[in-house]
Amino acid sequence: MSAPSAHPDNTNIDRIHSAAHREKADLVAGSLPAPTWVIFLGFIVAIIAGGQLGVMTGGYQFETSNPFATSIAADPRPKAVGGDAGGDPFQVAMKKGAGGYAVCGGCHQGNGLGIAGQFPPLAGSEWVLGGTERLIRVVQHGLTGAITVKGQNYNTPGGMQAFGAAMSAGDLANVLTYIRNNWGNEATMITKEMVEAVRTRESARTTQWTASELAAFEKENVPGPIPAGPGADAPAAK
Repeated sequence: MSAPSAHPDNTNIDRIHSAAHREKADLVAGSLPAPTWVIFLGFIVAIIAGGQLGVMTGGYQFETSNPFATSIAADPRPKAVGGDAGGDPFQVAMKKGAGGYAVCGGCHQGNGLGIAGQFPPLAGSEWVLGGTERLIRVVQHGLTGAITVKGQNYNTPGGMQAFGAAMSAGDLANVLTYIRNNWGNEATMITKEMVEAVRTRESARTTQWTASELAAFEKENVPGPIPAGPGADAPAAK
């Protein structure tokens, strides 16, 4: 006897629907996507056309192309030529010197107090506030041996290195002006011309100074005008 046939109601409707969902929808004639090479070519044409259009129209400029340009007021502040033109020379030197002091801060510390027994303080130091001739020579060629600062003895291992070859005359002058007018210090600024004058006189020297050699320059100042800051030269009478 043959097995009874399956009843039509036993058909798995969910299985049939799932198979139908997997079928891709028929595309309408004329709606096929463009080939990739056509899309790429369109991008190339757009880039070339945009470049040519920019040249022909004078290029994009925010001042002229900005749709809100008419509502923006002109900047009334005067524009300095060269960045520092018109600025107070003393304030400019202090600002630049603060950045240049980074090469000194590792030894003399950010607070200018140095490290006891090794690196002398710059705050209140007679070496900093004394003659500019001695101070420029120290930084230009370095210093070796024992020195006394504010009544305390210091003998830095290897001495203080020379910065003359690593810093321009202007940068060195800015740093020296900064240390002479920071941490409560107050003294005349040192100019680039002063540094250049000392460099010229000591151009043949290649060794560090000692305290005894610099004793003669303890109170000597390099000649030259003081353009601004403490002790600035009085303006000429008109």
